Amino acid sequence: MHQRFFSSKCVRLYLVFTGLVFAYLLRGGVMESRAAEGAAPADAQKLPPAARWLDPNSLAVLEVSQPKTILAALLDQQTTAAISAQPLYKQLAAQEQFKQFVQLVRLLELTCGTDWRSGIQKLLGGGVVASVDSSGGLVIVIDSEDQKLLEDVHRVLLELAKGEAAKQGQPQRVASKEYRSITAWTFGGGEAHAIVGRRLLLANRSESLRTVLDLHAEPNAKSLATTAGYQAAKRAAGDSVAMAYINGTALRNAPGLRETLQQSNPWAALLLPGLADAVLRSEWLALSLRMDGNRVAVVALAEQAGPTERSGFARPQTPGEGPLPLLQVPGQIASAAMLRDLYRFYAAKDELFPERTSALILFENMMGIFFSGRDLTEEVFKELRPEIRLVVAKQQYDPTLGTPQPQIPAFAAVLRLRNPAEFSEVVEEAWQKAVGLVSFTRGQKAEPGLILDRVTHRGTKFTLAYFSARAEKGKKQLDVRFNFRPALAMPGDWVILSSTEALARDLIDALAEESSAAAKRPAASSLPKGVHSVLELDGAVLAELLRANRESLVHQEIIEKGKNRQEAENEQDLLAFLVGCANRVRLSLGGSDKHTLGTLEMTIKLPTQQAAPPAK
Repeated sequence: MHQRFFSSKCVRLYLVFTGLVFAYLLRGGVMESRAAEGAAPADAQKLPPAARWLDPNSLAVLEVSQPKTILAALLDQQTTAAISAQPLYKQLAAQEQFKQFVQLVRLLELTCGTDWRSGIQKLLGGGVVASVDSSGGLVIVIDSEDQKLLEDVHRVLLELAKGEAAKQGQPQRVASKEYRSITAWTFGGGEAHAIVGRRLLLANRSESLRTVLDLHAEPNAKSLATTAGYQAAKRAAGDSVAMAYINGTALRNAPGLRETLQQSNPWAALLLPGLADAVLRSEWLALSLRMDGNRVAVVALAEQAGPTERSGFARPQTPGEGPLPLLQVPGQIASAAMLRDLYRFYAAKDELFPERTSALILFENMMGIFFSGRDLTEEVFKELRPEIRLVVAKQQYDPTLGTPQPQIPAFAAVLRLRNPAEFSEVVEEAWQKAVGLVSFTRGQKAEPGLILDRVTHRGTKFTLAYFSARAEKGKKQLDVRFNFRPALAMPGDWVILSSTEALARDLIDALAEESSAAAKRPAASSLPKGVHSVLELDGAVLAELLRANRESLVHQEIIEKGKNRQEAENEQDLLAFLVGCANRVRLSLGGSDKHTLGTLEMTIKLPTQQAAPPAK
C-alpha cells in the first residue's frame, strides 16, 4: 500500500520533507508525541552556508534560517487542534489517499525510531534554502540536525521507490551515479538528490544538482554568496526568521513582466506609487520574516537609484507633511490613511498614462458633467489637500425593516479642502448630479431611484439619499440596494463621501473628537519617515461579515464554479476561520531616496471557539 501511494502521488523526496509538516497539521496531532530517547546526537560537521553552493545568477532564493521558530508555531497543539476542527480537514481526512499518506508517515516513525513532531524539527532544524537557478531549475538545500535520521529516512524512501519501480517493470527508474566523489540518486521523473554529510541536496533536474555539486567541489568559485545583490539583501533582512532574495536583473528580463508593469493602470499607480519603478530599476528585492510570539512581520525592500517623478505625488512637499492618524469608528473593518497629491498626480497623467484608455476617457467625461466643465487639474484637484483617509465598517441594520442579502459593509472616503468656503458648494453640486444620474439610470430600467434629504448631526447639516422602503414591509430579506444610503457631509474643511448615513455620522463624531484632542495636545506622528500609506484591518470583524454572508457566498460558488454544496460550505468556513485568525493586520508603504519599503505586521489569534454556521 505504501508503494502504491508513493507511485500514485509521485512523491519526490523534496515533497516529503517539505510537505510532512503540513501533513502533521492536517492530522491534528493524531500521533502521540513520543520522546526519542537515545537518538543519535546532532552531527557536528561544519558546512559552509548553503548560498556558497548555489548558482551566482539565481533568479530567486527563499532562505529559512530559523526553521524551529516557524515549526514551533505550526506544530503547536492549539494550532493543530484548531485546524483539525475545520470541516475541510475532516473531508480531506476521509479520503483514501490521505489515509495512505498517514500510513506512510507512521512507517517512517516506526522505522526511524522517532515521533514525527520531534523528527521534523531534527530534519529541518539546521535551515532550509530553496533557489530557482538561472536555467529555471529548482534546488532545495536542507540542513538536518541529525545525520543518522536523515540517512534513515532516505533509506526507507529508497526501498519504497525501488519496490514500486520493480513492480512496474522499470527497475532502472531508480538509479545512482557518482559525481565529484558524491553519490547522486534519482527516483525517476527527472528529480535528482544527494546527501553530503547532514545536508540534503534536492533538484528537479540533474543539471541543477550538478551545478550545486560543482560549487561544493570548488569552494573558491563565484557563487550566490559572493554576489553583491545577495549580500545587500542579507544585510537588509537582518536577523530575520526567513528571507527571500530576488535578482532584480533577472526579474526585469522576465517575459512579459516589463510590459505588465508599464501598463497604464491609474488605480495601481495611485494606490501603489513607485512600485513598478522599484521593480524595474532595482538591483535586488528582499523580503524578511520576523516572528515574536503571535506577532508576525514581513518587511519588503527594493534598492533603486532614487525616487522618480512618477511617484512624486506621494512624497511630502513641506516639513511635517504626511499621512494623518487613522480614523476609528464602531464596527470598523479597515481604516487607511495616505498622502496623495491628486493635483500633481493628474497633472502628470500624460506621463503616467500615455495611452488614452476608454475608462480614462469615460472618467473625464463624467467628471466634466459633475463639475460643470471645470478643468480637473487646476480647478478641481488643486482644491484638495493631499491627506486622504478611507474607512470600511460593518453595518447595523434596522431590525424593524430587515436585513439585505448579501450584506455589504459601509465605506467612506474622507478628503480635505484647501478653500472650503469657496469650493464646498461645487462639491455639493457635483455629488447631487451623481446621485441624480444614478436615479435616472435606474429609472430607465424601471427600478426605484434615490430620494434626497437633508439632516443635521453635531451641528453639521449634510445631504443623504435613500431608497424608499414603503413597499418592503413584511419582507424577510431586503434587496441589495438597501445596503446603500449615500451621504455627503462637510464638517469644517473636511469632505465625507460615505455609502451610508450611519457611517457619515460616525465619521463626523470621529473628526470632532480628533480636532478636540489635537487642540489639547497635538499628536506626534508615529509613522517612520517616508511612509506615505497605512492600512489597518480587523480580521475578526471581517470574519463576522463573511459568516453573515455565508449562504450568499456558498450559492455563488455553486453557481459560478459548479461546486457541490458541501465543498462550497467547507471552503467558506475555512476562509472565515483563516481571516478571523488575523486579529490585527497593519500594512505600511513608503520609502526613501534609495529604498522602497513595505511592512506587513499581523497579530495572529486562534479563535478559542468557532462561531457556528447559520442554521439552514
